[in-house]
Amino acid sequence: GTIHLFRKSQRSLVGKLTHEFRLVAADRRSWKILLFGAINLICIGFLLMWCSSTNSIALTAYTYLTIFDLFSLVTCLISYWVMMKKPSPIYSFGFERFEVLAVFASTVLAQLGALFILKESAERFLEQPEIHTGRLLVGTFVALFFNLFTMLSIKNKPFAYVSEAASTSWLQEHVADLSRSICGIIPGLSSIFLPRMNPFVLIDIAGALALCITYMLIEINNYFAVDTASAIAIALMTFGTMYPMSVYSGKVLLQTTPPHVIGQLDKLLREVSTLDGVLEVRNEHFWTLGFGTLAGSVHVRIRRDANEQMVLAHVTNRLYTLVSTLTVQIFKDDWIRPTLSSVPIANNILNLSDHHIIPMPSLKAADSLNPVTSTPAKPSSPPPEFSFNTPGKNVSPVILLNTQTKPYGLGFNHGSAPYSSVLSQGLGIPGIGAAQGFRTGFANVPGRYGTNARGQPRP
Repeated sequence: GTIHLFRKSQRSLVGKLTHEFRLVAADRRSWKILLFGAINLICIGFLLMWCSSTNSIALTAYTYLTIFDLFSLVTCLISYWVMMKKPSPIYSFGFERFEVLAVFASTVLAQLGALFILKESAERFLEQPEIHTGRLLVGTFVALFFNLFTMLSIKNKPFAYVSEAASTSWLQEHVADLSRSICGIIPGLSSIFLPRMNPFVLIDIAGALALCITYMLIEINNYFAVDTASAIAIALMTFGTMYPMSVYSGKVLLQTTPPHVIGQLDKLLREVSTLDGVLEVRNEHFWTLGFGTLAGSVHVRIRRDANEQMVLAHVTNRLYTLVSTLTVQIFKDDWIRPTLSSVPIANNILNLSDHHIIPMPSLKAADSLNPVTSTPAKPSSPPPEFSFNTPGKNVSPVILLNTQTKPYGLGFNHGSAPYSSVLSQGLGIPGIGAAQGFRTGFANVPGRYGTNARGQPRP
């Protein structure tokens, strides 16, 4: 191959981010988002200066919503980047989970900001500072105008999906109850307030209303504690609005099955199990890959005579209506008959009349046996309560091949034997015969034959 002497080094993390940002900026659709992002930064700078001059924590809590708008613009850019990128060997399912992660991070950061406001408000209740209302109302309307203009001008696909798919917040539920009462009087407002309002627009309007009430109470009665109360109300509304979205996006990141599609998936799996040739459907797993994208994998066991391609086509056709990214593994049924032995057995090994079964000691080490009980000694367990002299209880029988000929099927060994060996076996007794040798396995019988049970000679 070609030898590159001056190979270009790999780019750093900053270089990779710059390259991806240039890729997104090349699309004209992202120019609008970048423009709104620049205006958002300028607006945040002015609002933070006005928060410092007015000493209002309620305006600070409302400014955090403008910072959240900046996070939503970044999420929208990530959504455009995901649409441009194609699946790679490392990310085989694509990059859709990046926008899920962006939504989750944005909502969690908004909740952390609300917790910070609650902590600061608790400290202000002990010592309430003086609030200057010079720029309080101006900052409120500037933030409200920019937030509503951003939400309504830019189509943020990830947050639009999450706001509809996630469960309703307590603020939406209370406003929905109030909207039903209003729409009962004025039916023309049902298209605006029902079925439920946009949570981001709702929290912007509710926060601006709380700041207007704060401004009026401070101007009329110099009641500075209402600023802290308004900050707590805005923080609670922010936390209650962002929490359901964080839960929904977190479940997507954990690859859980969406609850609203479980019934449809069960129906489709029952239909797949009734297809011709399908024996079993198992190891099924379905999860949300991205917002509105469902992925899954399933194993299908079929008959041996079934057509794999035909079954695969039918299974995919049934599940593809709900699962866009599907992996189906099909394997045929294979019954394996168990064999008695994997080693060939000799023909004469099954003829037990040609063999002796002699108990032999086990091949275990001698130190692992107890000499009293002939059982394995366990250091960790106490000795048995009762011990019996039962040698050979824990030994395995060994089959030894007998090559001698045995007439009439008796267990005697015929042939000449030395006279000394006959005497040593106790068989040199007249009347028994010196040509036969009988060997017994019992060691506790009397050593001499020809005596009765009392040890007296037989007549």
